[in-house]
Amino acid sequence: MSKARLVITAVITESRSQGEVARTYGVSQSWVSRLVTRYRAEGEAAFEPRSRRPKTSPRAIGDATAGLITELRKGLAGQGPGAGPDTICWHLEHHHRIRVSPATVSRYLARAGLVTPEPRKRPKSSYLRFEAELPNECWQPDFTHYPLADGCPSLPGTGSPAPSCWPPSAPR
Repeated sequence: MSKARLVITAVITESRSQGEVARTYGVSQSWVSRLVTRYRAEGEAAFEPRSRRPKTSPRAIGDATAGLITELRKGLAGQGPGAGPDTICWHLEHHHRIRVSPATVSRYLARAGLVTPEPRKRPKSSYLRFEAELPNECWQPDFTHYPLADGCPSLPGTGSPAPSCWPPSAPR
């Protein structure tokens, strides 16, 4: 049962005060009041969660500008390779007196399906993770091999010669 349903039930069915219910459930009294008002106006629909999306986007570009972006893209694509967002922004500003950011143009081109996605990075799902089932089951060495001045290979991480280059009289 959702918290909204509990709150509304406590106020309407149990006839408890809104302040008491707010303190009991740890919510604000204004939220309780808003829920009860919504329940009285809408009935059971008040229990459903509401969208938080804004009703308007005042800074969004108009439909005419979006249509102009797609027209410019189609027109410029036939003329050569310079049909990207920067070129479209230049044409919008110099020929139509409309100033739009290249990111906005890119978003609208992608939304219209006029861009072929070419990701520069591999998706994280393609990574192979270095892990083992049990502790000490798998080891990963972290060293480099490099030859010493006399041509003998070095011991990893030490810089001293490998056992194959030791003189026969050296202790092992």
